[in-house]
Amino acid sequence: MHQVTTPHEDQLSLTVVASAGDTALAAEVIELQAVNEQLRRALASRAVIDQARGMVMALTPCSSARAWDLLVDVSQHCNVKLRDVAAALVATAKGEALPGRLQRELRRALRRAHAADRR
Repeated sequence: MHQVTTPHEDQLSLTVVASAGDTALAAEVIELQAVNEQLRRALASRAVIDQARGMVMALTPCSSARAWDLLVDVSQHCNVKLRDVAAALVATAKGEALPGRLQRELRRALRRAHAADRR
């Protein structure tokens, strides 16, 4: 999947760069490593969110934007991160049960969406 550096490896990078006598460069290396790790996590989260959007679109014929709005709605009403809502939904494809709280809120979000469509 992706390679994650350990604190020891980060320290080793800092030591190598710092030994060259350029502390500004060392600070930049550390900052870039942190940004890279954030991007890796964001990409992994995005894939799961996109899978969940596809599931919502297949289960409830709707647009990608509507599926996104439904997932965000569930996330906000349950006070659960969007990536965690998406991961729970995707896990149902592997036979795991959707947690009751998320299941109830997904039903409510779908009812709200359908009611808005009827107006």
